[in-house]
Parts: sequence; C-alpha cells; structure tokens
Amino acid sequence: MSVKSPDKVDIEVGQRIRMHRNAANMSQTALADELGVTFQQVQKYEKGVNRVGAGRLTRIAGVLNIPVSKLLGVDEEASVTRKGQRASSPLQLLSHPGALRLLRAYGQLADGVVRRSIVAMVENISNRPDRPGKKS
Repeated sequence: MSVKSPDKVDIEVGQRIRMHRNAANMSQTALADELGVTFQQVQKYEKGVNRVGAGRLTRIAGVLNIPVSKLLGVDEEASVTRKGQRASSPLQLLSHPGALRLLRAYGQLADGVVRRSIVAMVENISNRPDRPGKKS
C-alpha cells in the first residue's frame, strides 16, 4: 500500500482557509465549533491532508464571511515567472511564522516613503550572500 500525498489543490485551498481564518482573528477551535468538527479536522483541512467537500467549503466561507470563490482562488491571477512557469503561491509566503503580522503592520503604514524603505531594507537583507540559509 502506497502512502498518499496531499493534492496540490487541496493544499492551496487549505492555505486560503488558514489565511482567511487568521485574517478574521479566529482560532482553529472557534472555526471547528462553528462547523461542528474538531480543531484537528480543521488542521487537516488547512494542511490539505483531508479534502474539504463542497458543502463544508460553503459553510467555512459563510463562517469567515467571504465568498467561496476566495477559498478556491478563482479570482486570483496565476503567477507566472519569466520562463513561463507558474511561481509558488503567494499564500505559501503567508504561512511563514510572522509573515501575517509583518503584513498587517506594513498595511497600517500611511507614509509611502517609509513603506518603500521597509521593502528595500527587507529585500537587501534577503539578498545578502552571507545570509544564513541562503542558497548560493
């Protein structure tokens, strides 16, 4: 018997559920209570381990007060690299620890000069050749 890996689409839907749940400041437990499932089940949905059926997806969207299309990524444009390959989902970036907090704080900045300076600083830090974990 082979080990089944999560489907790419299930993973992306799960990432969208997590992103919108976090944006609503809702815990996995609170979402689970609204859906009548365990928080472990919500974890499995968010990781893409368990598929979310159409009815359950509709209920999740209702609880999060968003259209189902947001969870399916229908209104997102595909990211394409210069070589024509699809880039990794921007939602994946939000799964990094602290990414959502950074984005929320950035969104509260009114000064465009400060915003541009922060982006330039973070880009410079991430492009340093001596940065730990940087692939050469």
